[in-house]
Amino acid sequence: MKIAFIARSTLYKVHGGITVQVLETAKYLRELGADVVIRLTDEKINYAEFDLLHFFDITRPANILYHIERTNKPFVLSPVLIDYSEYDKQHRRGIPGFILRMFSTDTNEYIKAVSRWFLRKDKLQSKKYLWKGQGRSIRYILEKAEMILPNSKKEYDQLKETYAVDKPYVVVPNGIDDRLFRPDNSALKDEKLVLCAARIEGVKNQLNLVKALNNTEYNLLLIGDVSPNQKEYYRHCREAASANIKFISRLPQEELLQYYRKVKVHILPSWFETCGLSSLEAAAMGCNIVITNKGFSREYFGDEALYCDPGDVESIYQTVHRAAGNPSQKNLQEKVLSNYTWRQAAIRTLEAYKKILPGINTGAFPGN
Repeated sequence: MKIAFIARSTLYKVHGGITVQVLETAKYLRELGADVVIRLTDEKINYAEFDLLHFFDITRPANILYHIERTNKPFVLSPVLIDYSEYDKQHRRGIPGFILRMFSTDTNEYIKAVSRWFLRKDKLQSKKYLWKGQGRSIRYILEKAEMILPNSKKEYDQLKETYAVDKPYVVVPNGIDDRLFRPDNSALKDEKLVLCAARIEGVKNQLNLVKALNNTEYNLLLIGDVSPNQKEYYRHCREAASANIKFISRLPQEELLQYYRKVKVHILPSWFETCGLSSLEAAAMGCNIVITNKGFSREYFGDEALYCDPGDVESIYQTVHRAAGNPSQKNLQEKVLSNYTWRQAAIRTLEAYKKILPGINTGAFPGN
């Protein structure tokens, strides 16, 4: 079985959750016997080489349109559905914020895609996207897909409700590398040390987190690179930060371990989260988790995380305060290590492939 993973052109340049998802899923699929090749959307692809195409990130449908219009190869989709609308409409500043408050979510994503192309910040793979628009492009892709591989049931339900498309699906939760992120019972947790490991951008809401913990008893570590189009937002975060806030550029996962070992609380107060890979990693390392009440995260963390209102600075502070004072959530740690690993994600992904290509040899897959 030979699979082409096809992901956004900036997969390696702009490191984020999709980058980890693509690389780790591919790694473990290979260990299970599948031949997986990663291609970027702006590359020329010989589709005939592959049995199946696997696309990522429905929020940039022009990238996918380009390829599915050039081949009849079957394909699956990991949608990674992120809703930027609340941030765009209520909290984005300046002229972009003024414009985006006037339109629907899909229209806003269309405006952003065309703007990136016009300003030469990104490529627009399919010019048909210009007249199809965001919503019609997404619906077309969903209708053509053999199967959807959402990261949660809630994500699939949101796709179905928004785009009125009912497709076969297999839930493939995000995960961690459990060879790397293992409990360290000898580590001493600092109850006054709080970590947010995420790319610095408006939707991740670091500015409100800074305001919530400024000049408090907590020391906040913000670890992550600045999103390429969010340098002004980063400047606001730095200007707002008091002495107890520290900014650190993105670190390889191996180097993040030392911080996960030390901190008592990890927080992602985003305006929307599909899951939050750093939350899963931190939970596996014994941190207490604070996460946004927006998005699909509750399907992963249930009642074993604490949820804050990203728009309420006092809510963010009080939730961090509760998490710092609570005992470590060993149940959540065990839940993550038992249920949310990249090997398990790869097994579920391969199960989906077998439903689409039942006659294709999948090598070392259990049961073959």
